[in-house]
Amino acid sequence: MISISHLSKTYKNPDGSTLQVLKDVTCEIASGEVISIIGPSGTGKSTLLRALNLLDPPTGGSIIFDGEDILAKGYPIHRMRQKMGMVFQGFNLFEHMTVLENVIYAPCKIRKMSPEQARSEGMALLRKVGIAEKADASPASLSGGQKQRVAIARCLAMRPEVILFDEPTSALDPTMVGEVLSVIRQLAKEGMTMLIVTHEMKFARDVSTRVFYMQDGIIYEDGPAKQVFEAPRRSATKDFVQRIRKEVFEIDGPDFDFLDMGSRIQQFCLKYNIPEISNRAPVLCQMMMPAFLEIDKPLTVRITHSELFGDVFLDFMVEDLGESPLDAALRKEIAPLCKDVIEETTTRGFRVRLKME
Repeated sequence: MISISHLSKTYKNPDGSTLQVLKDVTCEIASGEVISIIGPSGTGKSTLLRALNLLDPPTGGSIIFDGEDILAKGYPIHRMRQKMGMVFQGFNLFEHMTVLENVIYAPCKIRKMSPEQARSEGMALLRKVGIAEKADASPASLSGGQKQRVAIARCLAMRPEVILFDEPTSALDPTMVGEVLSVIRQLAKEGMTMLIVTHEMKFARDVSTRVFYMQDGIIYEDGPAKQVFEAPRRSATKDFVQRIRKEVFEIDGPDFDFLDMGSRIQQFCLKYNIPEISNRAPVLCQMMMPAFLEIDKPLTVRITHSELFGDVFLDFMVEDLGESPLDAALRKEIAPLCKDVIEETTTRGFRVRLKME
């Protein structure tokens, strides 16, 4: 469907210097593929999507889409954009229109569809993304997740052959990410060709047929999702996909600010879209603290989240301790609040790990 060869993009700065964001991107994209584009910030992921649909035309290379060179002089860009839709992280809805009017505007204006047909198809698309009841509402009354689902319906209304998603969940409250990702998952099951710039590693692993890992303006690694996430060929890819997020607290006595620790743990869970344990983790800390503070040794508490596998652990580590401070009553009390309780001796001392997810 799309053939990209030696694509490059260079920006000229006000001081006359240049910044090359895309250096030499070459790839083939087949119909029906779902490709997640991952990598650190500033590596050209969003620029690649914007170059593909000519919102930010490349400065070098070629793009062949459906057998046509879309960079050729005189190529009618509007024809390509009817086939290649894009969903932005900022929604870009028309605030002076209702939800349904946002969805049907382009089909009526560009495809010359009758208002009756456009409304019928528009309502079907709003049902598809689960927001038909808001058809007559103003975008201002919607949550971020609802706005993004409207944006997806608006894109689908043009009957595109391929959809480009530019970080579709990055502007959302963590509690709303799931509703947007579920719509994208459904489109993947239906065979829609998609390129998705995302920082949601677990989602990318589950939904993608292929993954591009971008670094320094090039596709640094390209392969099936299973291979890229479970057996990456390059060390930089491995470091990125196996990234562990963490928050660490060093507790040296009973005067430590435990209320602040509980609040920071809650914020950690909300930030990384694990709200279901945002209240349980602080409660577990409150239950565990007395047993550890009685030991009168410095304590390290750490919450970790595996971006790829979704595992969340709450660790309690005491140096130079040879046995668990938990008694049978406490084990029984905390067991219903976590998936597993792991008590283990380490080279530093003793650690109790509570597996939350």
